[in-house]
Parts: sequence; structure tokens; C-alpha cells
Amino acid sequence: MSPHMLSPRRSAILHGIHPMIARTLASLALFASVSTPALAQAVADQPPAPAAEEQKQQAPAKPGPTPEQMRLLATAAAMSQSVFAKDFYMTVGLGAGMVPSYEGSDQYVFFPAPIIQGSYKGYNFAARGPGLFVDLVKDPVLPKVEFIAGPMFRVRPERNNRIRDAVVKRLGDFPIALELGASGGVKINRIFGRFDSMTFTTDALFDVTGVHSGAIVTPQVSYNRLLGTKGVVNVSASADFVDGDYANTYFSVDAAGSAASGLPRFRADGGLKSLQTSVLLGLDLSGNALDGGWGVFALASYSRLQGDFADSPIVSIRGDANQYFGGVGVTYTF
Repeated sequence: MSPHMLSPRRSAILHGIHPMIARTLASLALFASVSTPALAQAVADQPPAPAAEEQKQQAPAKPGPTPEQMRLLATAAAMSQSVFAKDFYMTVGLGAGMVPSYEGSDQYVFFPAPIIQGSYKGYNFAARGPGLFVDLVKDPVLPKVEFIAGPMFRVRPERNNRIRDAVVKRLGDFPIALELGASGGVKINRIFGRFDSMTFTTDALFDVTGVHSGAIVTPQVSYNRLLGTKGVVNVSASADFVDGDYANTYFSVDAAGSAASGLPRFRADGGLKSLQTSVLLGLDLSGNALDGGWGVFALASYSRLQGDFADSPIVSIRGDANQYFGGVGVTYTF
């Protein structure tokens, strides 16, 4: 399965190596709670409707299920036996790609990323970048609108030990920051068809380690669409807003830094840090996502630093405001 699979009750979003692929496929499993194999077989075994002439001579009968309804019931029967019908399931995997060596760099480094996500008795969890989010809201079966709310944490290794630029490296490394916060939003199902959805979320994180002592707020919108039971495509757009503490820590150049690196002094203020868009494609290797097992995914994203963040010397002189990411990976769902 794919890394976007979170649960039958929640759609994803991708922020970072979000997920998130199998998350959308799992929405199909909602049918498992409203149908059984016996029901599907009973519908399929119904006799054909009378011919037109016979219908004229007979009392009107209740309309039977349409072919589309019969197909949905048959699908529901299969899903009632799927891995996603269990109280607990999980997707684990490993992705890898090329990322900027620091935010704003024009040099790229190899970056492995483990993937963990799943559901336990209706409570969904998923990796958010190098971190974790848990959705504490249980929604009813097959709602038009679902609600998302829960805690999250993230570790931020920004400017820690992967800096390729010798000049920027003279500014010094930073410890890894631990950020705590929450995410909330809504998911709207069945936008253009039965098996697509749009999700609107906002993440809010705060550094609790004193590394940057700042806050990051990330609104995001994503659209998920199934490719049958074989896979899913996710398209998302997001923005990062940060406060002055975050901006000053990672994008300013003070007097000591200027002397060490030769870069001009610069003071960055908070505000809109970046705009990002991404596309994620996930495919199940067996052709049937409902049986779990192995899957693959590919992710591509582009972001553009804004304002003071693009004007910082570590970006405007030593790096690039245009930031790219590309990666692939494998997953296993059980």
C-alpha cells in the first residue's frame, strides 16, 4: 500500500513526506460496515426485471438496485474482508529522495525517510515530516463532512549537520529542535465522484527546546482521488507562516556570523516564509489495495521562499529561493 493510508475515516494531507497515499485508498473500506458478502450475493442473485410487455400487465413493482449499486455492494463485500476492516492496521515503509542541504540551499543531499501510519480502533496516526500526528476525532460512517483534530510533534534538524555550503557552514550548526502542537480541519468527501475528497487543515507547532523558540503555522489544502483499487493520486498546496524568533534563528546573519562567513549582516522578520505545492502518486503492487501488502510511491514538490526569507544572504547570495524535492519509496501494509 501507499504511505497516505491512514484510515477509513480520515483523508490526508501531505506535508513533508505526508501521506498519505494509502490514507485515501482506505476510505473505500467504509463500505465494509454497511454491507456483507451475503447481502451482496443476495442482490446479485435477484431475477432479471420482467420484459416491457409483461410489466404493463402486472402491478408496479418496487424498483431493484441499479447496476452501479450492485457493483458497490460487491465491492463492499470484498472490503469487509480487507486489511482495513480490522481494528488495527499499519503501513510501514522507507522513502528516499534529494532535498536541499538546508532551507534555501541550492545544493542537494540524499535523505532517507521512514514511514509509519495506521489506525487503532478508529484513532488514526501518521508521520508528519520527521514527527507524528494522531487524530482524536471519530467520525460516523460515510459522512459528507469529517472533522480532524489532534496533537502532533515534530523534530526539526534544520541547519544541523548536512550543510554542503562551506560559507554557510561557518555560521555554525544548530541543535535539533523539538516542536509540539496540534492540527485541525475538515475533510469533504465525494467532491466530483464517490471516491474523491478535499481536505483543509492547519498545523500549529511551537519549539519547546529553546533552539529557535518560535512558532510555525501551516495551512494546507489537498485533493485525493482513487485510481480504482490500484492506487491514488494526491495534489496539495500549503503555506508556512513563522514568527520573528524562527526567522531570526535560521535566516538572520549577526555581526559574529558576518565576520566568520563574510556574508553581510541581515535581520529577518517573521511572516510568510514559503509557498509549496506537491504531487504524490501511490500504487499497490498486487493491483488490489484492499489486501494490504507491498506498494510503491513517488513524490515531487516545489516551494518558493518569500520576503525576508528569500532576501537572506544564505539564500540570495549562497542559495536559491526555489526549493525542489523528489523521492520514491516502498511500503508494506498489514
